[in-house]
Amino acid sequence: MPFKPSRPAVVAASTLSVLLLTTVGVHAEEPAQAGAAAPDLSVSRVLRHLDALQRISDANSGNRAHGTAGYQASVDYVKKKLDAAGFTTSLQEFEFGGKKSWNLLADWPRGGQTGKVLMVGAHLDSVETSPGINDNGSSVAAILETALTVSAKNLTPSQHLRFGFWGTEEETYIGSTHYVNTLPAAELSKITAYLNFDMIGSPNPGYFVYDQSPEVARHFDRYFAAKGIPTEPATALNGRSDHEPFLAKGVPVGGIFTGSAEIKTPEQAAKWGGTAGEAMDKCYHQACDTPANIDRRALDVNSDAVAAMVWKLGVRG
Repeated sequence: MPFKPSRPAVVAASTLSVLLLTTVGVHAEEPAQAGAAAPDLSVSRVLRHLDALQRISDANSGNRAHGTAGYQASVDYVKKKLDAAGFTTSLQEFEFGGKKSWNLLADWPRGGQTGKVLMVGAHLDSVETSPGINDNGSSVAAILETALTVSAKNLTPSQHLRFGFWGTEEETYIGSTHYVNTLPAAELSKITAYLNFDMIGSPNPGYFVYDQSPEVARHFDRYFAAKGIPTEPATALNGRSDHEPFLAKGVPVGGIFTGSAEIKTPEQAAKWGGTAGEAMDKCYHQACDTPANIDRRALDVNSDAVAAMVWKLGVRG
């Protein structure tokens, strides 16, 4: 996640967004797999993906940044896992700053015959100064494990499921912007919601929910409320991650965030634990953003939230 945007955040205000909001789990048709319960993801499996991304960084000058061999190896790792699980994968090439990069798209080939697509994404690149394990290996690992669980359960979801792993987010969401801007309007209109995940394992975590699309936020808030975890709006992330290009096109968006350089207040520490007066991620964009920087409980809870929302909105919804 970039520290701050190089261009202002955009707020969608179109009829399309209003129409699409009604499809997100509110007026859904009878689900194809009404009894399919959301899984409890193994946090150990999620952590294994983080260890793999750290090894890639270690072998490539300590980072997985845009235009580097470390980023390409990260793409290769995720793609190999998804190919083996039966996903239909594709690489979308683009260029930024004279360097090539790729978005990795993975479509689950079963189900979703209604012309509706639930899309889930996370950025795969790091900054040049960091291996990027919380930012944003944490989210990559969670959605990768969610996708692998879809395969392991051989699901036939109600909506078509598409997972996106974005390149060059750290330069202000270049890869996701390229994807959205080159997607035909007819295909864009099929996306009922885009769920974005960016930093979900911060060591001094908060529990923040994107609030730009209230109907999507409602589902996340209910998930956390059921676990006794209060949430706050993720306003610090507005204009700073890959949901923004989708929002600008009128697609409902949602997601969660555990904080970066923001300082945890005493009130936040009282309700979430952790240390008041310290950054939520003291290793943000630094070399110390390794697996040791991850709060295991936050990663566990939030990985399960990723899966729960895919099941709620895409499998059953």
